Amino acid sequence: MYEYKFVKVDLSNWNGKPKEDYQNIIVNHAKDGWRFVQIFAPATKGYGSASYFEIIFERSPN
Repeated sequence: MYEYKFVKVDLSNWNGKPKEDYQNIIVNHAKDGWRFVQIFAPATKGYGSASYFEIIFERSPN
């Protein structure tokens, strides 16, 4: 059985860009034994863009 971790990354309301460096998030989690699975973007808001996305990680329990 794997364990999973979900990291929410908010997007700027002004330009839609991530407020955090998602590449660094993935690299740092990999150092801790997490494997990147997917970036999930939820349904869009009324004006056609999401307000956040989630990075999904998994790892085997120790």
